[in-house]
Amino acid sequence: MSYKVAVVGATGNVGREMLNVLHERQFPVSEIIPLASRRSIGQEVTFGDKTIKTKCLDDFDFSGVDICLMSAGGSVSKAWSEKIGAQGCVVIDNSSYFRMDPDVPLVVPEVNAEDIAGYKKKNIIANPNCSTAQLMVALKPLHDRAKIKRVVVSTYQSVSGSGKAAMDELWTQTRAIFVNDPVENEVYPKQIAFNVIPHIDVFMDNGDTKEEWKMVAETAKILDPDIKLTATCVRVPVFIGHSESVNIEFHNPLSDDEARDILRQSPGVMVVDKREDGGYVTPVEAAGEFATYISRIRRDETVKHGLNLWCVSDNLLKGAALNAVQIAESLCNNFLRKA
Repeated sequence: MSYKVAVVGATGNVGREMLNVLHERQFPVSEIIPLASRRSIGQEVTFGDKTIKTKCLDDFDFSGVDICLMSAGGSVSKAWSEKIGAQGCVVIDNSSYFRMDPDVPLVVPEVNAEDIAGYKKKNIIANPNCSTAQLMVALKPLHDRAKIKRVVVSTYQSVSGSGKAAMDELWTQTRAIFVNDPVENEVYPKQIAFNVIPHIDVFMDNGDTKEEWKMVAETAKILDPDIKLTATCVRVPVFIGHSESVNIEFHNPLSDDEARDILRQSPGVMVVDKREDGGYVTPVEAAGEFATYISRIRRDETVKHGLNLWCVSDNLLKGAALNAVQIAESLCNNFLRKA
């Protein structure tokens, strides 16, 4: 069985990755339709060895489409996702707009694929925030074994999470510093080249940023509302790949050796944890890879049952495009065929 698939936002970083992942994972596509705004009509994108011109979202009829991968931002999703769903097409939305909607499943397939069953309420499934997605892959198998009580996470998030303009800004600022030109910033409130910025998304009344709030709220919805989580989210001068320093407190005992063994057997996880120079994964190695990499697994001796670990993943893949395609795969394998 094959499916007609539309990709909204096909000319963006994540949209292009969605097309690549669909082809690389041999998703059963009968027809692929790249869609974008009016200003991007006719731009070419690739799907395998095919070059396809984008069509306009505003004029497109979704009545014959099975799945729509939505990657054009919250305002576009707000305007279009429910309309598309009403035409019988299942929307897998990469924006934050529907994540906390009680009628919309928020899914990381390695963690809560069974929640996809709730998609029929609105014909929408939400993709989580990029920093949350990789964290859930790491936490789920450990939570199943020892039950997580509390998590403290610090993120080191690449500029690609802010889009192409942010990647360009890192490049131009870096060049400007080397040639002694003025350093200008437009995307970020402060210089990002050779710097780190402890500020992602808008500030909230309690002092958290919205990115930090997302990690708390999405962990509760995806994994377990009883887990206490606190986050500090930091933008770093890395082009692709988010990293996380994770401190976990459990209700039950779990040794670092047992955690290592559990993670090695867990879906979507690759453990690279040698206690030697270079025996860990950095964003450079994770870029372009499907796995979520775990390193630096060790005991936290300051609490009764505690572990530390280092988690790295390609934010454009597991944090966005790959997770969306995995949702589509599970949807087709377990739910659409039963309709």
